[in-house]
Amino acid sequence: MSQNTNSQYRDLLDVEIGQLVHQGCTSTDWNLVKVSHDFIPDSIENTKFTGFIRLNGFSGTVNLVGGITFKTGIYNAWLHNCEVGKNALIYNVRSYIANYRVEENVVIHNITTLAVDGKSSFGNGTHVEAINEGGGRDIPIYDYLSAHVAYMMALYRHRPQLVSSLKRMVQDYTDFVSSEQGVIGANSRILNTTTILNVKTGPATTIDGAKKLKNGSINSNFEAPVHIGEGVIMDDFIVSSGSRIADATLVSKCFVGQGCVLDKHYSAENSLFFANCQGFHGEACSIFAGPYTVTHHKSTLLIAGMFSFLNAGSGSNQSNHMYKLGPIHQGILERGAKTTSDSYLLWPSHIGAFSLVMGRHYKHCDTTDFPFSYLIESKDESILVPGINLKSIGTIRDTQKWPRRDKRTDSNLLDFINFNLLSPYTVHKMITGLGKLYALRKSSGESAEAYSFNKMKIEKRALDRGIELYEMAIWKFLGNSVITRLQGREIQNSEEIKNALQPDTPFGKGYWVDLSGMLCPYEALDFLLKSIENGSIQSLEEVNAGLAMLHKNYYNFEWTWAVDTLQEFYGKAIEQLEPEDIISIVEKWKKSVLGIDQYLHDDAKKEFSMAKMTGFGIDGQNGARELDFAEVRGEFESNDTVQVIHRHMKKKEALGNEIISMMKRLSSVNSEME
Repeated sequence: MSQNTNSQYRDLLDVEIGQLVHQGCTSTDWNLVKVSHDFIPDSIENTKFTGFIRLNGFSGTVNLVGGITFKTGIYNAWLHNCEVGKNALIYNVRSYIANYRVEENVVIHNITTLAVDGKSSFGNGTHVEAINEGGGRDIPIYDYLSAHVAYMMALYRHRPQLVSSLKRMVQDYTDFVSSEQGVIGANSRILNTTTILNVKTGPATTIDGAKKLKNGSINSNFEAPVHIGEGVIMDDFIVSSGSRIADATLVSKCFVGQGCVLDKHYSAENSLFFANCQGFHGEACSIFAGPYTVTHHKSTLLIAGMFSFLNAGSGSNQSNHMYKLGPIHQGILERGAKTTSDSYLLWPSHIGAFSLVMGRHYKHCDTTDFPFSYLIESKDESILVPGINLKSIGTIRDTQKWPRRDKRTDSNLLDFINFNLLSPYTVHKMITGLGKLYALRKSSGESAEAYSFNKMKIEKRALDRGIELYEMAIWKFLGNSVITRLQGREIQNSEEIKNALQPDTPFGKGYWVDLSGMLCPYEALDFLLKSIENGSIQSLEEVNAGLAMLHKNYYNFEWTWAVDTLQEFYGKAIEQLEPEDIISIVEKWKKSVLGIDQYLHDDAKKEFSMAKMTGFGIDGQNGARELDFAEVRGEFESNDTVQVIHRHMKKKEALGNEIISMMKRLSSVNSEME
């Protein structure tokens, strides 16, 4: 710790030194102890000072659990090279505090060791072997890592200049924050903790009962405090604002994003957890857990994979152990995937967005182009049911709950999250999948009872229904896009229709990517990537600004994609669309929207069937089961989700009729003019 010559500190007076000695304090050199101008020595007892010391005034009180009140100050401690802020309380340090700046209103009570040993980066620059245990996708973590930057570093290894540039930026940041002195942020509380070594904390951090914390950063702030609880052991880590890690959780070489909860003896190694992830009871090894990856069960293992918006069932497991050259296999479950109890996937596998995995699968399944599907095991066969999740009320409930469960309260959000169920990302996959289903039916013949696709079986009924559902969902998305452009405009003629439908940006065509929560066209992303590669962008702040711009322009990009796709899907250029074409598109949209909503309504109704009442009305007779069920679960028609469906159907039907009426008026005007 370098000597602070700031005029806010002064030398101790001889009388103050005498009082401190009388109160059981010692120092190897009292000349190295400097104090603020409002300092009085009354609140320092039984304390040893070595090295450079800076002390501020202590005049307040602190309330601890149980109604105990302490006067701020330093009691029963050894401080080495430390600065202690105004109205801090340091009480009962069994070993010592070394090389720390303790900011104002901090409480450090009943700890063993708090120290920085040499120059530390506090977890920044730690390489995490995510996704692949065998290495090759290592990510250097840093305080403000986002899921999107991590995605680029981990998965774009085919662009070595990009990865190299990003890693250099991280190293520059790591060098900048490295120090021989740690910081305990203002208003933090460190209680009943054993060892804290090379750790810095932001304001309002609570560490209560932790066992050992080593080489890490706890990036708490007043908007979004961080809580580290009892029995926690962490090393080589970074914890972001608003997160909670408690109850004997073990963390090694991990990044924990904003609003995350790791609890109930969870164990994580070489893993990344981004916004709003939750891990209870189970285990994670070398995973990339994108936003809203959730696992709550003791026997669940997530290993060597990439996930986002995942709900992992109890006993879910994956294996990368079918190898001869080490644990080199990996898997991807795209956004919104679910696994049922006791599901199993043999890596490598790739599961499409919003799909359900049930049973055990040993054939390296790839359902990338079949989002919203079921992958079911039957007699050791993997059965693919394309698009079936589009009619599941559970899928809709998930998309509604995610925004409500956003625990991030920090005004500076690290991850940009797009919650849209239907987007160019998923609809493009459905269009590709639709083409494959048609080709499969054509090549195998209409009379086939089942079809084989990439070591998976698709039954004829499932294939036909998949085609129907994908077509409905595609028209729902395209119609939504068209109506959004026309709604609220005073359109007088066909020319104004064409003007309203013109794209706002040339970017958006082609395929889209999901950067672990953020959706954008690859064409626009590639412009950012090239700017990083050629050196036009040289800092992490500039990278984040570029990503923020992509996220902000999502709907402009979406419309460009929708226009391009509509022209191909409808078979007519935007410049050629007449009111009659808009009517046709809206009619297709209305039929699709109401059809899907009816499927959802019927699926929800199954939850109120007699079969679901099993176990209700115990010991009752004559309708007690139905009455008990209604008291606990409510009536079907009054269910919140069901009412949302009803309102949605009425609203969309009225909106469609409004656009159709407007187009019919224009069509009449055009006819009269002719």
